[in-house]
Amino acid sequence: MRLEGRRPGALQRSGRWPGAAWYVTYQRRCFAALNPALTGTRSLFIAARILIARRLGPMKIGVIGLGYVGLPLAIAFAESGHDVVGLDADPRRVQSLRSGESYVEDISSERLAAAAERVEASGDYADLSGCDAVLICVPTPLTSAREPDLTYLVDAATSIAAVLEKGQLVVLESTTYPGTTRERLLPILEESGLAVGSDFHLAFSPERIDPGRTDYTIRTTPKIVGGLTDDCAARAVAVYGEICDEVVTVLGPEAAELAKLLENIFRSVNIALVNELAMLCHRLEIDVWEVVDAAATKPFGFMRFDPGPGMGGHCLPVDPFYLAFKAREQDFYTEFIELAGKVNQNQPRFCVDRIGEALNDVRKAVNGSKIMLLGVSYKPGVGDTRESPALKIARLARERGAEVSYHDPHVPELGAIGLSSIDLGEGLKSCDLACVVTAHPEIDYEQVVAEAPLVLDFRGVTRGIEATNLVRL
Repeated sequence: MRLEGRRPGALQRSGRWPGAAWYVTYQRRCFAALNPALTGTRSLFIAARILIARRLGPMKIGVIGLGYVGLPLAIAFAESGHDVVGLDADPRRVQSLRSGESYVEDISSERLAAAAERVEASGDYADLSGCDAVLICVPTPLTSAREPDLTYLVDAATSIAAVLEKGQLVVLESTTYPGTTRERLLPILEESGLAVGSDFHLAFSPERIDPGRTDYTIRTTPKIVGGLTDDCAARAVAVYGEICDEVVTVLGPEAAELAKLLENIFRSVNIALVNELAMLCHRLEIDVWEVVDAAATKPFGFMRFDPGPGMGGHCLPVDPFYLAFKAREQDFYTEFIELAGKVNQNQPRFCVDRIGEALNDVRKAVNGSKIMLLGVSYKPGVGDTRESPALKIARLARERGAEVSYHDPHVPELGAIGLSSIDLGEGLKSCDLACVVTAHPEIDYEQVVAEAPLVLDFRGVTRGIEATNLVRL
């Protein structure tokens, strides 16, 4: 494991953490590389050094929330030789895990079975007894007013406080606004009568799970940790060092909370930029993908983002509103960030307008037309439909009188709109328009263009195909 943090030498000179982003790298096999003069300081790095050098030995880890984040985390600890207690409020998930059946695509049932001896699925917080660390991975959605909804977090914290034991580490992984760990989670945990930093430890370490991704895993993705105290951070570093090759420490939980929001808002803002560019390119009759391809040839100062039907998933559509909420408490308005959120929220409506234009060009109306959506998950290769733009496109098209169907090899049922995935070939032959919403790699797009009477591509996957029945965003 590699440990990175602010330069401890500056800490020794100034008596406080420096603001500059100096880093020191620690490797378990190279203790001698650390500056011997640091011995005796209260540096986080020395605390982490001691904990890691002695090794914690086999641990018992509690994971609350066994979804796309929690289950892979639980399996990672089990595969590293630690016992895991996985808690979930959904009894169907608990039963599924006890039966050896995985419901998360990143964790196969075979992989789950291999770790089964070390993973105990439960719905009872009393089973957290004896755990060295408790990791909170519950949803943090938005209310109907687009404000943070911390209901799941508060419920979990209240239940943890009732069983919290001396010496335990509690880590929040759920994405949230700066101040949540210290201002919302800590007071609830201290209702147990235990004091943070002495009786128990508390930290924030944002999840960085990207469902369906295989090039970056829990082990190879750097892990950010911000503790309430140096000892809290050191404990968290030692725990995550068992499953992560690199741990990056920051001053406290607030910096870690904001770092997570920055990661996702950075993407949100740039996606909004290129989506707005796509709207302009449509009016200018310029191929937006040709423009992006050309700009991406610049080897510096440019990062590629592609337009599409809108954002989905558990982070990008939500995170800008979490930061905007916190900013308003400070009488500060994140106008640029909120504007990007509005652009992305309105992108599905622009796509439905394009559906109307494409049908109008062949003398058909949206009302009464059969529209087939290709892909309804929020990203390629997975079955996760959370905040998927396909749901909004389907609803808006139905409001205009369209008959909507869909094909998605990863989503057999779509309860949100009361539909089931249909056969690709049959759907292409019977529809008036096929819309590429999510570019799943399993779909043959040459077949789509050849068999559908009209195709509207929101993802640019048909570049290289020329056909009179093909229209792009």
